[in-house]
Amino acid sequence: MPRPDLLERLAVQTAERERAELRRRLRTIDHADGPWLETGSQRLLAFCSNDYLGLAQHPQLVAALTRAAREEGVGSTSAHLICGHRSAHAELEEALAAWTGRERALLFSTGYLANLGVLQALLARGDVCVQDKLNHACLLDGAKLSGAELKRYPHADVAAAARQLAANPGAAALLATDGVFSMDGDVAPLRALAQLCALERATLMVDDAHGLGVLGDDGAGSLSAAKLGQHEVPLLMATLGKALGCSGAFVAGPAALIDGLVQFARPYIYTTAMPPALAAAALEAVRLAQSETWRRDKLSVLIGRFRRGAAELGLPLAASPSAIQPLLLGSADAALGAAQALERQGLLVTAIRPPTVPAGQARLRITLSAAHEEIHVDRLLGALETLHLPAALRVPGGDHV
Repeated sequence: MPRPDLLERLAVQTAERERAELRRRLRTIDHADGPWLETGSQRLLAFCSNDYLGLAQHPQLVAALTRAAREEGVGSTSAHLICGHRSAHAELEEALAAWTGRERALLFSTGYLANLGVLQALLARGDVCVQDKLNHACLLDGAKLSGAELKRYPHADVAAAARQLAANPGAAALLATDGVFSMDGDVAPLRALAQLCALERATLMVDDAHGLGVLGDDGAGSLSAAKLGQHEVPLLMATLGKALGCSGAFVAGPAALIDGLVQFARPYIYTTAMPPALAAAALEAVRLAQSETWRRDKLSVLIGRFRRGAAELGLPLAASPSAIQPLLLGSADAALGAAQALERQGLLVTAIRPPTVPAGQARLRITLSAAHEEIHVDRLLGALETLHLPAALRVPGGDHV
């Protein structure tokens, strides 16, 4: 038998996805102006970004980035452990640790790398990693990379998680969950999971990519909102590219955790540090997220307005209290058709289809931002009303792979 050609095999898989009308396609954005995006000849009002606090184009972030770039240049030129760790990185780590109520914080270039690094550094063969079925793909991939046994419990089912931990009482165990689930927008049962982990002597890890900046009185995220500290949740990961409007990620927790990650987290050790100018911008974003509480207040008002309007229209909306508002439509064709119809009305909303979610669970993933105005939400509701969407479908989300 001849050896299979890898590129040919990949091309066949891509063609299969094309035939199923599930091929992913890039869209180039020519210019962004708050929630408005220009692409080609179109100007679209976007309801698909993760800029929850409307900070991505804030003039103070732009000024901090350009000032630092002027003084320090663009690239950090090296990994953190060689000569890439600058004072801007150190200041940002200190601010993030203080904000989230943790001893220390460690920067990573992306959230994906952060989760791969943490799970690979902590877990080994013979350990068990218990995860919510709707966790983000990077948590799942990190567990697989570690060699630990990966067990996945039904979404938000604490009793099922308890059974999985109890099935292997002698193994070192980590329970990982999203704080706010990226495709469904609901919040994990964090207090119950923390109690379970204390009972089972398991370590709890929360990926708060979509909660940081949005939840909690001070914007410190879903753990702050649940009144859970470092003792109950030793491992916190969150990103800088969503509510903070920048890029990158961090892990926060006890000093022993951070010291260990510096030694053993390969995606940290062998990756060039984020540009120091970007760290300076993210530090400014942290300060704004803490001080400008009106942004969270406004976002909350917009979420309430959208949910009330959707309920009046009988739309199949998921039960989400966050800025992520999934409109569950079932088939991939229905979701794509709805997204295309909205785009013809000048609105950009992403259709989420398999394999990101399972077959039959496609949806429009609507996200709201403090950059939106009430008139924008009303425009979206008016456009959705014209689509005559079904009202009966109510299903959980998918695996987000």
